[in-house]
Amino acid sequence: MSFLSKLFGSKEKPVVYVVSGLPRSGTSMMMKMLEAGGIPPMIDEIREADSDNPKGYYEFERVKQMDKGDTSWVAEAVDKVVKVISALLKHLPSDYEYKVIFVRRHMDEILASQRQMLVNRGEDSNQMDDAQMAELFQKHLTATKKWLDAQDNFQVLYVHYSDILSDPMTQVQKINVFLGGNLDVLAMAAQVDPNLYRNRQKS
Repeated sequence: MSFLSKLFGSKEKPVVYVVSGLPRSGTSMMMKMLEAGGIPPMIDEIREADSDNPKGYYEFERVKQMDKGDTSWVAEAVDKVVKVISALLKHLPSDYEYKVIFVRRHMDEILASQRQMLVNRGEDSNQMDDAQMAELFQKHLTATKKWLDAQDNFQVLYVHYSDILSDPMTQVQKINVFLGGNLDVLAMAAQVDPNLYRNRQKS
């Protein structure tokens, strides 16, 4: 602690843990891993598990209302982990410190997973053009990283979905160090299920 902090009192903000990324990038799996590691999840179980996410979505519905000004719930998320899609990160209030696990995934896998979800819901899977969506998503990811880099109250660890599935313990250890070193890494790694690696990128 610096001399000024000692003199005027600590100004440290409460910490909220966040899992983020594009939809269908592996964020639900990461939430389950962190829960197993010992961090309580901020969830409401309104969205139930289904064939697209058989182990659950791990969502908190009010997150989706942040762009409309509903952020008072964040006070309840201190020392917990909450899933926030990348498009909503900028709406998190500045009163807190955020440690973000940002999950990346091959773009063609994300698009294939989203397309399959539409099929499973009986919706038109051809309503989106993959090339256009990929371009939009990539621009969004670039802009989001630039924004995150400029925030003093955000710390971010980028992890890749395929790396987690191919070598879970190495990735879990990185996450554990980033989050303070007190997680149950064996329990976290045990949550990784390679059988759920559907829509895998073609080599």
